Amino acid sequence: MARAIMFMGTGSDVGKSLIVAGLCRAFADRGLRVSPFKPQNMSNNAAVTADGGEIGRAQALQARAARREPLTAMNPVLLKPEHESGAQLIVRGKRVGSFPAREYWKKRGELLPEVLSAFRELAADSDLVIVEGAGSASEVNLRGTDIANFGFARAAGVPVVLIGDIDRGGVIASLVGTFAVIDPADAALIRATLVNKFRGDPALFTDGAAFIANRTAVPCLGPVPFLPEAAKLPAEDSLALDQQQPRGGPYIIAVPRLPRIANFDDLDPLRAEPGVSVIVVEPGHPLPQAADLILIPGSKATRADLAALRGNGWDIDILAHHRAGKPVFGICGGYQMLGRVVDDPLGLEGEPGQSEGLGLLEVETTLSPIKQLRIETAVHAASGTPLSGYHMHMGVTDGHDRGRPFAHIGAEPEGAMSADGRVFGTYMHGIFTSNAFRHSFLNGVGDSSLDYDAEVEAALDALAAHLARHLDLDALHALATEV
Repeated sequence: MARAIMFMGTGSDVGKSLIVAGLCRAFADRGLRVSPFKPQNMSNNAAVTADGGEIGRAQALQARAARREPLTAMNPVLLKPEHESGAQLIVRGKRVGSFPAREYWKKRGELLPEVLSAFRELAADSDLVIVEGAGSASEVNLRGTDIANFGFARAAGVPVVLIGDIDRGGVIASLVGTFAVIDPADAALIRATLVNKFRGDPALFTDGAAFIANRTAVPCLGPVPFLPEAAKLPAEDSLALDQQQPRGGPYIIAVPRLPRIANFDDLDPLRAEPGVSVIVVEPGHPLPQAADLILIPGSKATRADLAALRGNGWDIDILAHHRAGKPVFGICGGYQMLGRVVDDPLGLEGEPGQSEGLGLLEVETTLSPIKQLRIETAVHAASGTPLSGYHMHMGVTDGHDRGRPFAHIGAEPEGAMSADGRVFGTYMHGIFTSNAFRHSFLNGVGDSSLDYDAEVEAALDALAAHLARHLDLDALHALATEV
C-alpha cells in the first residue's frame, strides 16, 4: 500500500513547494515510486500535463523531481486569478469557468470528492504520495469548506508536517500559534514541525527547537539551512519576481510587470544566461531605453493588462523602442497585445468588448472559450532551429503577418512576424528551454554551452542532498501513513 504525508505552512512562501520537490527527488533516489499532490493551488504559472490538461507549475516541477510525467491528478483544483476578486477554475486540468471569489469559497467544498478521487488514483500507482498544502494552515475563517489543508488531511487521513520560515522572523510564534488557533482535531494530525530557511549556525537554534517541541508536543525537525541553489528552480508565485535581480550581462531584456502576468517562468532560461540581464520593470517605472529587446509576457487577462500597460506609459516606450530599430517579442497574451485588436465578444475575461492593440503586428485576436492545451515541437522560421514548448491559451489570432510565421509546427504556421522583421509573437510557452534556439535567438549572446535543463536537474539533486543532510528521511517516511 502507498504511504502519504502532507506538508503545510504557517503562511505562504515558507518553502513548502521546494521542500516537497526536494523530498520527491530524495525518495525517488531511494527507489520509491513517488507522486506529488496538491489538492488546490492558486497560480497563473501553469504547465501542460502528459494527459492533456494543466496543473500548477510547482506540481510539474515536483513531478520532474520524482521522475514522473506530470498528470492532472497531481493538482486536481487550480485557480488562476483573473482580477482582484475572481479567478478561472480548472478541475482535473480543464477549465470549468470563471467565478467571483466569494462564490467559489462557498462552493469549493463540493470539489472534495474530486480531490479525493485524484489522490486515490495517485496512491494506487505510488509507494509514497507527498502532499503540499496551500497558503496558511491557520486560515480558520476558511476552514468550513476547506479542501486545500486540513479539510483534505482529515478526509484522507493523512498526517501533517507544519513548516515555518525562520528567514521571516517570528518562526517560534508562528508554529506554536498555529496549534493555538486551529481546531484540536486538526492539530492532532500534525506529527512534527519543521523550521526552514535557517541562516547561520544551526546550534544557535537548539533551545528554540526544544521550546517548539515542548509547546506543541511533537518533534521539531531541522532547522533546514537556506539553500542558494534553490533559486535556480522555476518559481510558482509571481512574488518571486520581486526577489530576482538581473545578472548584469550586457544584453538587456526589458519585461513589463503586468498585473496578471502568467507563465513568467518563460524568463528563467534567459535569466540563466551569463551575458543577459532580464529586467522586470515595475509599474510606475519606464522601460529602459538601453534595452536590446522588449519582451511582453503572457497574461491571464489580456485586455485588462493591455489597459494597465497603457496606463503605465509602456506603450509609448515600446513604440519608441521599435522606432529605434530594436526588436519586440510577445508571448501568448503579449503576442495578442502586439496586434491590431483584441476582441472578447463573450466576456471571457471581464466585460464583453474590444481593445485596440499596439498595432505592431498585422493580426487580430478573438478570445474564445475553447482553451488550447498541448505540448509541441516546432522549428523557428528565421533560423531553422528546433524548439519545443506548449500552448495554453483561449484566443484565435489571424491576419496578414501570420503569413510570416514565427515558427512551423510540422507544415502549420505558428505565430507571426512583422514585415520589417523586428516584431514577432508566438503562442508557445517554454521555448527558451531549447538551448540551440535560445542561443540563436540571442544572436550568440550568452554561453552556448549552457544546458538549462541540466541546470534544473542539478539544482533538484542539490536540493535533495541538502534535505537528506539536514532531515532524517527514515523518520519522515515512518511518519507517513498507509492510505
